[in-house]
Amino acid sequence: MAEAQATVALNIGSQRISMGVFEPSKNGGLILKRYDSTSILADPAAEMARLPQIRVAVTELADRLKIGKSTKVRYAISGQSVFTRFIKLPPIEDDNVEQLVTFEAQQHVPFPIDEVIWDWQLLESDTGEKEVALVAIKGDALNEMNDIVLGAGLGTAEVDASPMALYNALKYNYPDLTETTLLIDIGAKTCNLIYLEGNRMFTRSVAVGGASISTAIAKEYGVSFSEAESQKCSNGMVALNTVHTSQLDEPTAALATVIRNALGKLPAEIARTTNYFRSQHGGKAPKQVLLAGGGANLPHVAEFFHEKLRLPVEFFNPLKMVSVGKDIDIDQVSTQAHVLGELVGLALREVGKAPLEIDLVPDVVSRERDIERRKPFLLAAAVILLVGLGAWAWTNTSDNNDAAVKVEALEADIDGLDKFHGPLQKLAKKEAGLNRRSNQLIDAQQVRVLWVDMIDDLGLHFVNDNVWLSDFDPVVGNDINAQSIVTSDFHNSSGDKSGMAPIKISKPTKPVRPKRGRPAPAPTKVMINAIRVQGYWRKGSDGHESVYKLLERLRQGSEFFNVPANEKAVVTLPDQIEGDNFASPFVLILPLKNPIPAPIK
Repeated sequence: MAEAQATVALNIGSQRISMGVFEPSKNGGLILKRYDSTSILADPAAEMARLPQIRVAVTELADRLKIGKSTKVRYAISGQSVFTRFIKLPPIEDDNVEQLVTFEAQQHVPFPIDEVIWDWQLLESDTGEKEVALVAIKGDALNEMNDIVLGAGLGTAEVDASPMALYNALKYNYPDLTETTLLIDIGAKTCNLIYLEGNRMFTRSVAVGGASISTAIAKEYGVSFSEAESQKCSNGMVALNTVHTSQLDEPTAALATVIRNALGKLPAEIARTTNYFRSQHGGKAPKQVLLAGGGANLPHVAEFFHEKLRLPVEFFNPLKMVSVGKDIDIDQVSTQAHVLGELVGLALREVGKAPLEIDLVPDVVSRERDIERRKPFLLAAAVILLVGLGAWAWTNTSDNNDAAVKVEALEADIDGLDKFHGPLQKLAKKEAGLNRRSNQLIDAQQVRVLWVDMIDDLGLHFVNDNVWLSDFDPVVGNDINAQSIVTSDFHNSSGDKSGMAPIKISKPTKPVRPKRGRPAPAPTKVMINAIRVQGYWRKGSDGHESVYKLLERLRQGSEFFNVPANEKAVVTLPDQIEGDNFASPFVLILPLKNPIPAPIK
């Protein structure tokens, strides 16, 4: 069973699944107590084949490391599964940052925002500029992965993205870095490029990895993916120059050349990413390279990147500042240290040494956390209820003893009050009449305020001043596309006179007295179910498009108006301004979400 203060970290890669148990050290650091990893043989592209193998792998690792059932783990998911974006913020107050980030998330995330799980963190650069790291993942993909963790008998403490966990491990183990550093994490399906420059970071995932090499081998030799993977791991290396390949036997040289060609796309992607980091984020070109990930195990991979990037290259050591427990296989860890970065980054969350704390919360975890937050209030409510029930029971028992005596006294009092019954009934009828009149006045006042709120709501959704309104009139009836009631001389009317014909509302007729035994039909209410607005769009501007943008914004966020998707049903809008006119009129029919009773004259 996991230690009381232990942190269990789990990294779910495309092919390698690893797990580690960490404990806090006396100096506030970390101690790696236990570690193990395993690989799955399925092609990373075959998602349906991978998921069952991942569940088996996680279950086996938990058993081998003696992780107790229901132990909550921190786990990271691979970079290709998440969407990451770094957004520079304008100079604003801290209180407004969250609102702005929410808006930016809606603009940048390439999926409907209600279909993703996302989180963000404010990054302070050395220059004082504010930048936000935004991370998102499809909700169904995250829940699918979390089901695997739960299926292995574990719970979820936090969910991080692999690049963010690697960044935390890099910052912790290399605190004295002064030059811009590039961490190249070569995974199975993707390669994570992580740029560290002072207190700022940038990351991008590139679709080149170990699986790309295996796929190239399978295609070259006409073998299965699993056989190609086996050949890569047992005999593979990266070819360097012709002198190097000439020293190898022909089969080995041929395999090494295939691997080199498969990796050849990566330096170009690195150069492209570096240029983007410099031009769009004001970063500097890296001065050194650190290698991580399972793909870095290939012989001569460090020499390959040194040749292509012309930068000093060394392997990333995430255990540089981490102690190793006595039960750890030193030989195993020394050869696999560069693949432990995600585990270390996850464990640093427990000891408060992680500068970037992204938490992608699955639906089931979100519900659990909500219940946990509410437990103290629910417990307090239960205690109050029990105390109240106890007091009620005691009081009820006591009162029952006196009930019989009091009943007789009350019956005598009732006999004396009968003479007041008639006058009280008259007063009650009078009160009911006054209440009806006051309610009518209150309703009228509320409707008056409603019109003001409705106009304010409409004004909030204007895009710019290229569009303005001249009339705001109710539409009575069920057919909101009825014949227009705009006056014929609208264009010539003065600015202080409405161009809309007045709506005449007749008072409902008095119902015929019904035959005995049948209820009288209720008077038919006349309802305002839409608002007809008329206005202008300005010549020489985007006013024409601004009208449609107004409709779109009303459709997405109006409190009062229910604008249909079919814009032709609600708008009369000429595409062009005739002659030398300064502006062109338009008419909108805006259905109301909640119809309003029409005033009766």
